[in-house]
Amino acid sequence: MEKFAKLTGIAAPMPLVNIDTDMIIPKVFLKTIKRSGLGVNLFDEMRYDRQGNEIADFVLNKPQYREASILVAGDNFGCGSSREHAPWALADFGIKVIVSTSFADIFFNNCFKNGMLPVVLPQDQVDLLMKDAEKGSNARMTVDLERQEITTSDGTVIPFEVDAFKKHCLLNGLDDIGLTLEKVSAIDTFEKSAAQSRPWV
Repeated sequence: MEKFAKLTGIAAPMPLVNIDTDMIIPKVFLKTIKRSGLGVNLFDEMRYDRQGNEIADFVLNKPQYREASILVAGDNFGCGSSREHAPWALADFGIKVIVSTSFADIFFNNCFKNGMLPVVLPQDQVDLLMKDAEKGSNARMTVDLERQEITTSDGTVIPFEVDAFKKHCLLNGLDDIGLTLEKVSAIDTFEKSAAQSRPWV
């Protein structure tokens, strides 16, 4: 997993509440087990019409937000089913940080496992970031995980909380497999000891 420490990028405003995982990536695209290639279908039903043409007024289709790496969203983001394809699609599009007042628990944890940072903030601070994001591509935010701060385009600093273990994993690029590999020496020692004490196993 790619390490995450600090990001400066374009923030896209998406004030809709209760954006569920089927809105993020519709079930028709869940046939793959690959993490790549899903970004093109991110928010598919909001992004394209029935003929497959882009809907011009959808935020991520607007020229100023096509390269967005931060999403400022409404309350209860990622609710609905527990599909991990939802964070896969966001990450494949290029979204690295999502800011909201709340997230569905499974989606929230899946973000960390896929190298993304979900940030929970009070409504007034989300509103401030939403307004900053509405300025377009010239208004870039900086998200500093080490310092646990978001800096707006005008220099306003907003601190945020993050679980220490999840922070460690993101800073070091550790998913579940990476965490296991950190213990590879201890695992090898145990296996050698077990083989000597129980050769019949």
